[in-house]
Amino acid sequence: MNYEVYMHGQILGTHSFLLKGEFLQPDEYSELKVKYFLPGGETGTAATVLSSLGVNVKIDGTHIGTEVAPLLNNFYKDKNVDLTSLYFDPDYEGLMDYVVIAGLVRSPMGVFQSLYEPDAVRRWNMPKEKDITGCKVAAIDPFFLEATQAAAELCVKHKKPYVTIDSFHDSYLHLHSAVNVVSKECTESEQYKDKSIEEIYELLTDNTDGLVIITRGEKEMLYGRKGQLMKKMKPFFVEVKSTLGAGDTFKAGCVYGLLHGMNDDELVRFSSACSAIAISRFPLPLNPPTLDEVSELLNK
Repeated sequence: MNYEVYMHGQILGTHSFLLKGEFLQPDEYSELKVKYFLPGGETGTAATVLSSLGVNVKIDGTHIGTEVAPLLNNFYKDKNVDLTSLYFDPDYEGLMDYVVIAGLVRSPMGVFQSLYEPDAVRRWNMPKEKDITGCKVAAIDPFFLEATQAAAELCVKHKKPYVTIDSFHDSYLHLHSAVNVVSKECTESEQYKDKSIEEIYELLTDNTDGLVIITRGEKEMLYGRKGQLMKKMKPFFVEVKSTLGAGDTFKAGCVYGLLHGMNDDELVRFSSACSAIAISRFPLPLNPPTLDEVSELLNK
């Protein structure tokens, strides 16, 4: 399959549980409304959304195993997502997470930290140069240490613009990015704990020629470039069913905008519309936003 976008990062199986009522309370019973086991992770979810928007995608990153591989192969068999670079480990079940959701609130659980323990087996691929030379635009998650760095270096070498997420201002990944989408989780991290949002924006924009977008949930998004005044945009208002995948869908929108040559205002607005549609439904992988739906929301 010919592909336009290459993505390297987290690809996993997500067990999601949508509650009927309020979020979990200690020692209290909660009723499940629905539960699913579907592809997830920042790269997995974004690939699903891009495929729905009509983009051909090739993904790589997390090793897949006996539980996750059948899920991915079955789910993507009729979608524009190329899985051929993924490594199947027959002695590994694959990376999975578990997410409990109630409206605006969700709580993810998993074993991600165990991937980085000193004696842990490396559970991700190094990027393949031929995969990157074959794309027009890339997206790189910041999670895989030397593999992440190599993916960014190959994009720079072959002049492939890339989108990243939550990359700190002093990182190679941020410095060379075309777009860095920074979430509240990043701006409230230890790295920036004593800085105002204006100071974080300045640090980020001063250290790249790319576009910086700071997302803040239901609050205004902040965005701009080096030397520019900070721009603001309110998210689209929709009835929220689940916020699971909202950030990954926003990233997918940025990749689509970069691929199609949108200017900064258009790209941020398009990505916000994609994310708004994503949070208005559940589960996202079975109901990703389509281009017609995004266009309809933008035209309102």
